[in-house]
Amino acid sequence: MCGIVGLFLKDKALEPELGGMMAGMLSTMCDRGPDSAGFAVYGAGDEGRVKLTLRARKPDFDLGKLAETVSHQIESHIAFTDHGNHAVLVVAADKADEARAAITALGGDDVQVFSSGTRIEIYKEIGRPNTVADRFHLENMSGSHGIGHTRMATESAVNAAGAHPFSTGMDQCLVHNGSLSNYAGLRRQLQRKGMTFQTQNDTEVASVYLTWRMQQGASLGEALESSLEDLDGFYTFVVGTENGFGVLRDPIACKPAVMAETDDYVAFGSEYRALAGLPGVDKAKVWEPEPATVYFWERH
Repeated sequence: MCGIVGLFLKDKALEPELGGMMAGMLSTMCDRGPDSAGFAVYGAGDEGRVKLTLRARKPDFDLGKLAETVSHQIESHIAFTDHGNHAVLVVAADKADEARAAITALGGDDVQVFSSGTRIEIYKEIGRPNTVADRFHLENMSGSHGIGHTRMATESAVNAAGAHPFSTGMDQCLVHNGSLSNYAGLRRQLQRKGMTFQTQNDTEVASVYLTWRMQQGASLGEALESSLEDLDGFYTFVVGTENGFGVLRDPIACKPAVMAETDDYVAFGSEYRALAGLPGVDKAKVWEPEPATVYFWERH
């Protein structure tokens, strides 16, 4: 099953409403994936600063103390925002790699880095999508765009690390509905090229593949086009970048998908009911995205 939602705002005046709109969309998809959920929000960011979204595997792990220790170790101030077992650390861009290495060394298996980038924050956890959205107060978050996912695990363990979105590049994330048949072989190929993985999830392989393609100089659109040749299976991808939002379905396109566009926003849902509560959707252009066709919107 699984369910995807996505929202890209064209009108800046709507940015304070992004989280509330996404929370309603995500909660509507509960019965498509009740075991875990996650969402990415592209909010405010400062040039020259990088956000790192962390999750502690154990409830008693002190992420604040970890941030303080990392700050001393890299000799750079880190801003810390607590979200329970998640936290967002903001560090100078030229210290981001050093900070991430220190987090890995100090936190070990007890800490996961879910995302890094100027604007992206990712939250994901085991549980029903509405519960996950409420836990992290999605309704209060603002931003220009975001994507969310409700998961019914079929190919890997039910845990937060295996939930979507997956972020394997700066400000890049991906959610997926479907199943890839050649992901194990593709993972081995990418590992030989120096790419790394944190889970056994097929969606992470798709995300790493896009990251690798873009590291070779491809645009996101070109990387998505290449995936039509290199990825076997049936899939719908919704991707986010620092300034953009894209959709791709495989050539068969058997997984459900619907989009709506107005002068104010572009929205994606695995079913129309995820879009039904959006303002002005009754006047929107509504369509099913074509197979093997890249759709992308960008705002500067």
